[in-house]
Amino acid sequence: MTRLIDIRPGRGGRFLLGALPILALLFVYLLASEARHADNPADKVLPTFAAMAQAIHAFTTDRDPASDRVVIVADTIASLYRLGVGLAIATGTALILGLLLGVVPLARALLGPVVAVIAVIPPVAVLPILFIVLGLDEASKIALIAIGITPFMTRDLTSFVVSLPAEQFAKAQTLGANSWQLAIRVALPQLMPRLIAALRLSMGPAWVFLIAAEAVASDVGLGYRIFLVRRYFAMDIILPYVAWISLLAISSDALLLFASRRGFPWAHGAGR
Repeated sequence: MTRLIDIRPGRGGRFLLGALPILALLFVYLLASEARHADNPADKVLPTFAAMAQAIHAFTTDRDPASDRVVIVADTIASLYRLGVGLAIATGTALILGLLLGVVPLARALLGPVVAVIAVIPPVAVLPILFIVLGLDEASKIALIAIGITPFMTRDLTSFVVSLPAEQFAKAQTLGANSWQLAIRVALPQLMPRLIAALRLSMGPAWVFLIAAEAVASDVGLGYRIFLVRRYFAMDIILPYVAWISLLAISSDALLLFASRRGFPWAHGAGR
């Protein structure tokens, strides 16, 4: 008798199984929205697919007055710029600190507690401080993303380096490797897949911090647009924007996974 745990669907089967819940949710939403609009044609809570299609046509054709770009394009470029720069700063900082704290016990004893303390501070709580210190421009939004995810990534990478077999470092030292060579030649190659994995896990919080910053002080961006139209209960705009953000997040995660599998196939077991 075949056990449930032994059933492993192929690529096509996984795609079909993954699509079924999404299609079911869309079907339930369709029924609910049609039922609400049958009772109240002016209902804004559950807009119909036709209403959302009209809204999508509007923000994919209308132009933003400030940038003279199509609204959705202007919002997407602004948000992706902030997100990309914030993630780049966080990734570079976490990589350097992770190597330093993981390879050098003295550095870990000195800086580890500071990183641990910063990691437990809610990043959104420091947003007013960032606005006061850095102003309302791009710097404060980028800083929130970097501050929000750097401590988590640093602790994760440090833990990974510390868990590497001590024999690897001992053999390298026997061959004359110094601390710099231990970090670059021994720890770094093994750390790179973990770095990408940590970045993938940080993408969700990074989007949250970005939307929060754009909602408070911005004149363009995906988060700004959502919080701008909420005062009008424009769910026909909010829902497509949320779907677009989800699509961007899924695409970036898939791209990172592809890069990890292509660059470091040895870190991905068969069948994963």
